[in-house]
Amino acid sequence: MKRVDVTYVLIFDEQGENVLMVKNKGEYSSYYTLPGGAVEIGETLEEAAIREVNEETGLNVELDGIFSVSEAFFEERGHHAIFFTFRGKIIGGEINISMPEEIEEITWMNSQIAEDYIHITDSKGLINSNSSVPYLLRKRDIQKS
Repeated sequence: MKRVDVTYVLIFDEQGENVLMVKNKGEYSSYYTLPGGAVEIGETLEEAAIREVNEETGLNVELDGIFSVSEAFFEERGHHAIFFTFRGKIIGGEINISMPEEIEEITWMNSQIAEDYIHITDSKGLINSNSSVPYLLRKRDIQKS
């Protein structure tokens, strides 16, 4: 099993009613997720989350703690995935599909509907809880030789 880290960002509109969602082109059918994707080698979780939102939506975001951490085993791919979902807010950019081969739609979805797509497990009501925990990055240890 290969460990895969994935980041997502939960972004509400100014009224706090709708969540920014992307519709991904899947192998068999399209599906909605929060904007996000896999963490690249040498990248922090925060850097990955900010990059993925920008790549998928054209928006610049800042993060405000972690909304949730979840995990799943994808036996057919041999992946053990850890999902880090951050809270975020838009600080610039414009909604734009720059990767039409991957993303077919960017939409504001009612939070109650969006909640069905956010987690693999049942987490009803969590989306409107306003809870988060801080994301802390330890300074990189520099080894002296």
